[in-house]
Amino acid sequence: MSKSFLVIGAGRFGTSVAKTLYSLEQDVMVVDNDEPLIQQISDEVTGAVQADATSEDVLESLGIKDFDAVILAIGVDIQASIMTAILLVEMGAREIIAKAQTELHGKALSKIGVHRVLYPERDTGYKLARSLVAPTIIDMIELSDDYSVVEVNAPDDMVGKSLKELNLRARYGVSIIALRRAAEKETNISPIAEDIIKENDIVVAIGENKALQKLEWI
Repeated sequence: MSKSFLVIGAGRFGTSVAKTLYSLEQDVMVVDNDEPLIQQISDEVTGAVQADATSEDVLESLGIKDFDAVILAIGVDIQASIMTAILLVEMGAREIIAKAQTELHGKALSKIGVHRVLYPERDTGYKLARSLVAPTIIDMIELSDDYSVVEVNAPDDMVGKSLKELNLRARYGVSIIALRRAAEKETNISPIAEDIIKENDIVVAIGENKALQKLEWI
């Protein structure tokens, strides 16, 4: 069953989110005050409206409460971002996910009542730096300040060994929660102790950041 999303802001970030959601067969409405941007995306989402999202009347006409989530993707105009966030909270949006330009901007959004704050530029830079230091890393999700889930190419020294032999949980406090078999194009989401890591496997693991750093996985 598809969900409905409102994306406010049709810059690069907002457009990417909107197009991806629509490609996943979700209902996506995009709002931006820039007519050329709306024209560019209008054929690639459910609906696109040129309007000023800082206007209470505009947001009311869209039926904010009807959307499963609102993605506030306004770019460099921090004042417009905060004003729109205030209106969304006051109107009772179910879930508000907002892009922040700076840490201070993010703190302001959180205090207003935004449910989730994203830092796309910061996070992209962080992941790039990590990937340069630890080339095996493919992706990383921070669960908290101390714990993360990482997706890494199977290190050479682990290939041919079973999870029991590696004993990562006892040695490092790291658990392998999935193995993606590149050659077989399948994912083992419940690996057991006897499973052997093969060449070109992708390992998905969870653990404390300090432990993942010891393994050079972050």
